[in-house]
Amino acid sequence: CISSAASDVYKRQEYIGAIVPAPLDGITVIEIDNWMAAPSAGAIMADLGARVIKVEPLTGDPMRNTGRSPKIEDEAMKAYDFQFDVDNRGKESICIDLTSTDGVAVVQKLCESADIFLCNLLAVRQEKYKLDPDTILSFNPKIVHATLTGYGTEGSDAWRPGYDVTAFFGRSGLYDSMREGQDGIVPMARPAQGDHTTGLALLAAILAALRLAEKTGEGQVVETSLYETAVWTQATDYSVTAMDHAPVRQRSREQLFLPTANRYPCGDGKWVVFNMPEVSAWPKFCKAINREAWLEDERFVDVRSRFRLMHTLVPMVDEALSEKSRDEWGIIFDAAGLIWGPVLGLHEVPQDSQAKDIGLFPTLQHETLGEYRTVNIPMRFRNTSVGPRSRSPKLGEHTDKVLADFGIENETISKLKDSNIISQT
Repeated sequence: CISSAASDVYKRQEYIGAIVPAPLDGITVIEIDNWMAAPSAGAIMADLGARVIKVEPLTGDPMRNTGRSPKIEDEAMKAYDFQFDVDNRGKESICIDLTSTDGVAVVQKLCESADIFLCNLLAVRQEKYKLDPDTILSFNPKIVHATLTGYGTEGSDAWRPGYDVTAFFGRSGLYDSMREGQDGIVPMARPAQGDHTTGLALLAAILAALRLAEKTGEGQVVETSLYETAVWTQATDYSVTAMDHAPVRQRSREQLFLPTANRYPCGDGKWVVFNMPEVSAWPKFCKAINREAWLEDERFVDVRSRFRLMHTLVPMVDEALSEKSRDEWGIIFDAAGLIWGPVLGLHEVPQDSQAKDIGLFPTLQHETLGEYRTVNIPMRFRNTSVGPRSRSPKLGEHTDKVLADFGIENETISKLKDSNIISQT
């Protein structure tokens, strides 16, 4: 599935002295979407070597310049749109007015030789702009047409608009399952958690469809939604709940089954979390926190008795862990062979030693701002180089070049500009 339109941008990466292609080198993606879910799938494909062309309205993706600014002193860096950047890095941006017939014709021209068409357009817009699967496959029968929706394309709520907080977290049951008890406050997710998870699901579907298209010579239509991806992330719960229909909610610390599978605060107010089977872990746990006397305490003689007295045990463990800081305890837990993890703040993770060791926060070079950190994709390859390649594009930055690359003559490009159908920054 290597399109001729992308042949001139076939990139190669150096790996241990050898020249090897990135996984999606030679693949061209035409992307018409906004916000974060579908764009995140496009960003990963760009990191994997694809040429991703983001088609934006003349006013731009509404995600532009809506994110939080970093709390730093560098005013130029502070003004840069890092949250837009992470979902759009490595892409090329072109501005086209899809409400015009000529604008639609331009997009169709791009799709003629592309490998993937990625969008989150509602059905009425796909049909209005003649970008629906049947139309695009009629002039490019080998293309993969991928759509991301809130709730799916069938049923009573087909094509219903939705964001991750409504479709992924709310309707899927995830928010409710995270409440402590029936009357617990509904929590609030951090930005784009559901979007990025769904972007990964859509990416998997696209890559499978590409493989099938290579084998059969026929294009594919794939889709996923925030709603169904969220249900899949909770499949362990749903494998039972779909049978008994019983409510599932988060238990408080005092209601959990095992003291060795719980979370506790340390002396500095920072938390740790454990997840260990009781039978083998209880003695090691007690010794590690300097409470060996509990092993002889008749109240805690077995798993069942410890469960019945969790309301007593949890405060006792809290008191024991209050004697040292989280980092001090961490050294002790590791020496004892406990399965535990620090509950890090978001601000701590970029400095975490393991995050550094596996390259979770690589750097990119901006031509005027200099070097900045971004977030890596959650996958690594042994014999090739993948990851962020360049900053996100300015609005319409690549309009002229992309249209020329796809065979549109300069005279036509000038006429489209004069008619305010396309724009170039």
